[in-house]
Amino acid sequence: MTSEVVLFVLVLSTLLLIDAKPEGHAHSFAHFHGPVTGHEHEVTWDDDDGHYHEDYVAHPHYAFSYGVEDPHTGDYHGQKEHRDGTDVFGEYTVKEPDGNIRTVKYRAGKDGFHAKVHNSHRNDRQQDVYHHYDHY
Repeated sequence: MTSEVVLFVLVLSTLLLIDAKPEGHAHSFAHFHGPVTGHEHEVTWDDDDGHYHEDYVAHPHYAFSYGVEDPHTGDYHGQKEHRDGTDVFGEYTVKEPDGNIRTVKYRAGKDGFHAKVHNSHRNDRQQDVYHHYDHY
């Protein structure tokens, strides 16, 4: 999974750099720290065809963030996330066409996925009722 996160961040960073327009004043950033820490342990198994496999697993520990701020197109969004073992914490934001900034804070762990949505403009559609979210 950590290699997938690294690949995602690299592809996203590349796309952001390719899409940058020299005449604009857009800003983007990407940051990644990881992927694993601590002692590794060997995992072995036999597949359905009787082939023996081995791999090494270490404690997953990473953090990443990225963001885009482009006043020319009105594109403002970002995400940050960190993981320590089975616990994942993060949030993402997006500026919607009406100016509302939607922020979703989430955590996931052994007890499942929990998210809380906040909108900067309160309205009839506002719902903060996914699950209880503890700040990290």
